[in-house]
Amino acid sequence: MRNIRLLAIGWWFQVKILTRSSFNFVLGIVYPLFFATVAFLMYRTGAKDALFYASLGAAVMGVWAATSTSAGSAMQHQRRHGTLELLVAAPANFSLLMLPVTIAMSTVGLYSMAATLLWGRVLFGIHIHVVHPLLFAVGIVVTVLSIGLFGFLLAVAFVRYRTAWALGNLLEYPVWLVCGFLVPIDRFDSHAVRVVSWLLAPTWGMNAIRHAATGGAPLRDLALCAAAGLVYLGIGVAIVGTLLRSARARGTLALT
Repeated sequence: MRNIRLLAIGWWFQVKILTRSSFNFVLGIVYPLFFATVAFLMYRTGAKDALFYASLGAAVMGVWAATSTSAGSAMQHQRRHGTLELLVAAPANFSLLMLPVTIAMSTVGLYSMAATLLWGRVLFGIHIHVVHPLLFAVGIVVTVLSIGLFGFLLAVAFVRYRTAWALGNLLEYPVWLVCGFLVPIDRFDSHAVRVVSWLLAPTWGMNAIRHAATGGAPLRDLALCAAAGLVYLGIGVAIVGTLLRSARARGTLALT
C-alpha cells in the first residue's frame, strides 16, 4: 500500500510539473495537431473507414510522441538538476521514484489524443463512433500505462549517454510505422518488421483501441499490451539495479 501511495503521489507531482512548463504546453498543442493534419491529408481521398483508422492512429501517436524523447533523457534531466543523487539516496526503491516520471509523460499525452480526435472532427468532419465505450476507455488506460513503462525502460537504458534525448527522438518515427499507427502491419513484407511490432506494447494497445471502437474483440490485445508493459518494467528494474551497483562501485553517478 505504501508503494502504491508513493507511485500515486509521485505521478501527480510530475503531472503538475509537466503541465506548468510553457515549453511543454506549446509543444503539446502544436506538435500533435501538425502530425494529425498530415495524417488526415494523407487519407482524405480514401474511404471514411480509412480516415477513421488514421484518426485513431494519429491520436495514439501523440501519446508516444509525448513520451519517447522526454523519457529517453529523463534521468539525464535529474542529473542536470542535481536531484539524481537525492533520488538514489532516498529510502524508497529508485524504480518507484522514476516510474511516476515517465508515466506522467504518457499521461500528459492524453491531451494530444483528445486534441487530435477533436481536430479531426472539427476540421475534417470525422465522426468518432465507439461501439464498446468501456473497452475503448480501458484500452486507452492500458496503452498509456504500457507506453509509460516503455518510457521507463528507455530512461534507464539510455542513462549512460549524454545525448539520450536524441536516442529517444530516434525511436519516435520508426515506432509510428512498425506499430501500425498509420500503416497496417500487414502492408510490410518483412517478417523482421512484424516480429519487432509484436514485441512493442503500442502495437497491441493500438489494436485494442481500434477493435473496441469498431466493434471487434480487444481483450486479447489488451492482455498482450499489459503483458508487454510488465516485461518492460521487469527489464527496467533489472537495469536499474545494475546501474546503481556500477555507480556505487565507481563512487559516482556520472556513469559516462
